[in-house]
Amino acid sequence: MAATSVHDFTVKDAKGNEVDLSSYKGKVLLIVNVASQCGLTNSNYTELAQLYHKYKDHGFEILAFPCNQFGNQEPGSNEEIVQFACTRFKAEYPIFDKVDVNGDKAAPIYKFLKSSKGGLFGSGIKWNFSKFLVDKDGNVVDRYAPTTSPLSIEKDLKKLLGVTA
Repeated sequence: MAATSVHDFTVKDAKGNEVDLSSYKGKVLLIVNVASQCGLTNSNYTELAQLYHKYKDHGFEILAFPCNQFGNQEPGSNEEIVQFACTRFKAEYPIFDKVDVNGDKAAPIYKFLKSSKGGLFGSGIKWNFSKFLVDKDGNVVDRYAPTTSPLSIEKDLKKLLGVTA
């Protein structure tokens, strides 16, 4: 059966445990491929933490997938990546197993995300910190470039969450 939503996938967390994404039904998700040594790291991780802190109690979740496919900018182990994100940027959202987002070995969740929203660059992920906004039903509603500031998508996020303030 072909996947029809993000909720149809099971992924591994940074410790190697299986996580059924259907456990996020009813939540708005921002799925991001992250890297520790990218020029975009500081601004993205900082703003992701701000968004998460502001909206986590309103049904918002960030799913971070480390990826080392762009300039070898995520060379560390899962443990090192989690330590970096949580210590330096106070990341409280889940960080998953390192994945490929492009090519034959791309994680199934990323194949689905790319086929749902092709973006400016066809189906490929262009760089670290590409972002996919997913509604409460697991549908990909928007895709943002790596250079798009997480805070600039707050209005789209608020609409999906039904938050007015």
